Amino acid sequence: MHLPYPPRKASNPAPYLPRSSPLPGLRRTRLKLIALVALAFITLIYLVSRPSNKHADSVQWKPSGKPPVVLVTVLDEKKYGKGYLQTIVENRIQYAEKHGYEAFFAKVGDYDLKGAPASWTAVVAVRHALTKFPDCHYVWYLEQNAFVMNPELKIEDHVMQPSRLEELMKKDFPVVPPDSIIRTFSHVKGQEIDLVITQDKAGLSVGSFIVRNSDWARFFLETWFDPLYRSYNFQKAETHALEHIVQWHPTILAKMAIVDQNIINSYSKGAKGAQYKNGDLVVRFSDCSTAGKAQECETESQPFATKWRKAFANS
Repeated sequence: MHLPYPPRKASNPAPYLPRSSPLPGLRRTRLKLIALVALAFITLIYLVSRPSNKHADSVQWKPSGKPPVVLVTVLDEKKYGKGYLQTIVENRIQYAEKHGYEAFFAKVGDYDLKGAPASWTAVVAVRHALTKFPDCHYVWYLEQNAFVMNPELKIEDHVMQPSRLEELMKKDFPVVPPDSIIRTFSHVKGQEIDLVITQDKAGLSVGSFIVRNSDWARFFLETWFDPLYRSYNFQKAETHALEHIVQWHPTILAKMAIVDQNIINSYSKGAKGAQYKNGDLVVRFSDCSTAGKAQECETESQPFATKWRKAFANS
């Protein structure tokens, strides 16, 4: 029996390579280690010696509360009469001055909405107010077709105190009525809330809402105003966009509280939501803002204008 021939050696054998010494590799390892230590040391010196930026450092920075609240309203000068808008401006300024707040007014057309409906101006105006008043505690957006009716109620005490929020917030509650499978969290505490809003019979109502000044608030507003959601062409624009992101993003839902309408968003008529009653903070004319009904807003508001002026004069 013959064994097979061994394989033939290559005709061009590899050149002889001398055995490498471990010392060069060891030197390289030590040099790398020294470089990493030096880099870490330089980074530490930079972090310790650099000037502090209180607004960039969300861990250290806390707003001073000057002013405590910024009351934001967007005015549509093309759609509504000058006298009606002046009454709204007067109402906001008187309420803000009484409590040391700031009243911030934006106009439809002030911002480039990239073709989105004008109602999106509200979101940009709130973001603008946070930029202009970086030390405020809260921003309260209240649409133009509304009056502050009770001058005695302060946002800090009436709504935003953590203990007060614990009483007001609806837990394990459908986000979109009547039976949304997405519900507000049951374990969230008052001090964890950064967005306060209400519902009417149709869903979330964005005519009156409050955001706490925080990094989360900026994230929330940027998310809400994302071009993707503006491009969806929702029937109710920013309202349906908000309902969408709240139901799909737990990061936002976890910071949101739904409270009764009568706390910050009573309606002049009860067909679509909770009707205004004496002592409520706000009355909104929710039906008059549809196309072709601008004049009705002024007519409907007149009795309430007389009433809020009397309340403010006596406060």
